[in-house]
Amino acid sequence: MRYVVMVMVLFMMASLPSWCQEGRPWESLFADLSTLNDMESAEWAETYEMLCDLEESPMDINTATREDLLRLPFLSERQVEDIHVYLYRYGSMKTLAELAMIESIDYTTRCLLTYFVCCRDKEAPSPWAWDKVLRYGRHSILATGNVPFYKTRGDDNGYLGYPYRHSLRYRFQYGDHLKVGLLGAQDAGEPFFADRNGMGYDYYSFYAEAHGIGRVQSLVAGRYRAAFGMGLVMGGATGVGKLSALTALGSRSEGLRAHTSRNESRYLQGAGATVNLAKGLGLSAFASYRKVDATLRGDTAIATIVDAGYHRTPTEMDKKHNSSQTAAGANISYRRHGWHVGATAVYTGYDKALAPDTSQSYRRYYPTGQRFWNASADYGHTGPLVSFHGEVATSGEGALAMLHSVSLTPSSDLSLMALYRFYGKRYHSPHAVSFSEGGRVQGESGFYVGAQWRPMRRLSLTAYSDYAYFPGATYQAQVSSRAWDNMLQAQWTSGPLSLTARYRLKWREEDNSAHTALTTRLTHRARLTASLGLGPWRMATSADFAHSHLEQGSTGWMLSVDGGYTHQWLRLAATAGYFRTDDADSRIYGYEQGVLYAFAYRSYTGEGLRYALSARADLGRQFTLIAYLSTTDYLDRDHISTGLQRIDHSSKTDLELQLRWRF
Repeated sequence: MRYVVMVMVLFMMASLPSWCQEGRPWESLFADLSTLNDMESAEWAETYEMLCDLEESPMDINTATREDLLRLPFLSERQVEDIHVYLYRYGSMKTLAELAMIESIDYTTRCLLTYFVCCRDKEAPSPWAWDKVLRYGRHSILATGNVPFYKTRGDDNGYLGYPYRHSLRYRFQYGDHLKVGLLGAQDAGEPFFADRNGMGYDYYSFYAEAHGIGRVQSLVAGRYRAAFGMGLVMGGATGVGKLSALTALGSRSEGLRAHTSRNESRYLQGAGATVNLAKGLGLSAFASYRKVDATLRGDTAIATIVDAGYHRTPTEMDKKHNSSQTAAGANISYRRHGWHVGATAVYTGYDKALAPDTSQSYRRYYPTGQRFWNASADYGHTGPLVSFHGEVATSGEGALAMLHSVSLTPSSDLSLMALYRFYGKRYHSPHAVSFSEGGRVQGESGFYVGAQWRPMRRLSLTAYSDYAYFPGATYQAQVSSRAWDNMLQAQWTSGPLSLTARYRLKWREEDNSAHTALTTRLTHRARLTASLGLGPWRMATSADFAHSHLEQGSTGWMLSVDGGYTHQWLRLAATAGYFRTDDADSRIYGYEQGVLYAFAYRSYTGEGLRYALSARADLGRQFTLIAYLSTTDYLDRDHISTGLQRIDHSSKTDLELQLRWRF
């Protein structure tokens, strides 16, 4: 039977597009997900860093747990279940080509999986044979530095440190069983071995993550993240965008994971563990104590918690770690035959009471007080045709939040999904990250529908429509308002050629210029992309268009081309683009592939040119050197930015250098 399967697999793989077989970088497909939702969020940047981490050390698909696989934002729970069913029926995969035999996993998903999972060539040593940990474990050191060829006003007078951004990462990994790491990071303008950074870097993060210690499924220490249910109480970093929610068909839960990112917010610090109590029954518990940055109101209250992580000026440095947060919680879940139920409870406390300025209407329901409780119950069923998931949560004041989704997959070529959410105005959870239009799990209700359809082998269609209602004031509307977001995408793939057309229409109510009534902002965004891969060469061109209208119109567009060449140990790439927008309302978004662990999602406003060159050299199996030189040259101004960030030139050039040593 195994040989029959392998013959069929080879035949099916021969029909895959050449970019999959030749190793087209996964970042371009990740960029499609981010661009669709204008992802400038910390959650999406963390997802990118997590994927970089997995690319460096892919997980073994034969031993990966459900939570391991659900970290991948392009996998649905049904696909994860089908992978495990295949392994149960046929045993361990000998090659990833066997993924072609799983009907629910389409060719694009198979190609993406090849970057993040693997099949071990031989049986790994006993997970906790400690005498073999050092022998089989692998070390890596990654040093990154940014050199700006310009000066800001803050560099001359205002910033406490020098203008160079740099970081250092160390990681030790023993298969899929143990991961230990240390990260030090420095933003431009922050002091290094000076001021309050006497220990060197402004930001340090230590983490340790272990799996498979008897009944202990996972154990984390240091800095980590927790995600349970649909994220209404404890939310993770993946699967919260509108397209990724459709890709994952509404399901998302990741458990306890190490925090490997340089993002200085939304993490826990302490320890946590997940224990298998019985077959299908798991219990997770965690405790955390961490310092947070805050704007204080006197010495006894917190006006605002600051998540930016910048400590460049005396004012910013005064906010560093001037408050603390304590958190503890637990989750219990039971899974059996595609069904699951669970419950989560979390306590969060601060050393000072939260006291935001509620005189501003959009802050009226911001959380106040010093101690907060949240609890939720989640449920779900994953089936071959119909799947549904949901979570209902409450906060200490009795406020409610709920999210329910249902998906229908009548065939491998068609999937449909609907999602309903209701987040009460008074609901608040400090750790919630979930699906929303307004960016907060509070004061919003809405209904989302989406579809993915492949009417023919080379053509795929994706669409969604999301309606949201905000019962209270928001940042841009002093009274209740509505929003409606729609997207349609078509992609044609034929061998080395790929064509993509995307259109997005967004309608949202906002205050008029006099703040006397609501008016409608209508935003159109369109993108056309063509890419071609010929042997070691890769070429692509894109055209972006944006038009926004709120009392008056604003239009922007951008044309860009990029190409790459790969020859054995050397990879070269170049990109160039021209942009022109009337103002920030019609700004153009673009993603660039830079150095490892650097999420480069940029916006362009005004008129100018953007060009970049990158080179990567893999010097044997141990060393990798990457250089990335980029320039933005504005044609409509003689300076860039304002305040301490102002550059008294019309262009800015940065050089990023990175060296990785694996041993």
